[in-house]
Order: sequence, then structure tokens, then C-alpha cells
Amino acid sequence: MTIRESLRPVLAVALLASLSACSGAAAPERPAGASPAGPASTASPSAGADPRPVTASMADMTGGNAGRAAWQMGPGTEVTFKDVSGKGRPVDDPDAWKICHTRPGPYQQITDQPVVLGVVRVAESCEGTVLE
Repeated sequence: MTIRESLRPVLAVALLASLSACSGAAAPERPAGASPAGPASTASPSAGADPRPVTASMADMTGGNAGRAAWQMGPGTEVTFKDVSGKGRPVDDPDAWKICHTRPGPYQQITDQPVVLGVVRVAESCEGTVLE
């Protein structure tokens, strides 16, 4: 089970709440004769003027809690957990696991999903583990 699957109901409620909150706000009235864009000196380029793909870099999460790390990456990042102890255990409760390895590695650009967190139980050592 991925974090994305478990957060879907929460994200749906948050999205609906934010949409309803935004739709109720009224735009302020402009004085007669004022330009819709406002003064030229305060105009800034719109977000759509230069469409570039949003990129993110992987933080160094080594030694961190797997559950918190996945939560901090946000709902737009699909995360998969892999037991790197060699025991092949399922990671049912990510909060009980710590991160030994990540794919992509620390400070590398996230270009593919899912992001893979190679983990061991909190009481175990990362020494000798490998994320294949």
C-alpha cells in the first residue's frame, strides 16, 4: 500500500474545501478609469506565461522516519517502500521503519515515479543494505 492510496479521501476533502473557500471571495472594485492590470510597475508575469515543468530534488532522508518522509513529500509524489534488510518483509506501517537508501539518491532530481525508499525496521542497522 502506498501513502498516496491512504491519503486519497483526505486530499479530496481538502481540495473541495479549498475550492469552496476560493469561490466565495469577491474581487475588489476598481475605481472608474483604472486599468484592469493595475499600475505597470507592479505587473508581474503570469504563471502561464513561461510554462516549464516543475522539478524537485530529492532531500537527504537517510536515517529519517519513512512515514514522515513520505508525508512531507506531499500527495503529488508517489512513494514506494522496500525492505532492504534482505528479509523481504512488507512495509505495512512506514512509521516503524527508517530510511537507508532512496531512489533517486540524495540531491538528485526526481524525474520518475514512484520514489523508492529503501528501509529497515527502526531498531535495525542500515549497514550492509543495498537498494536494488
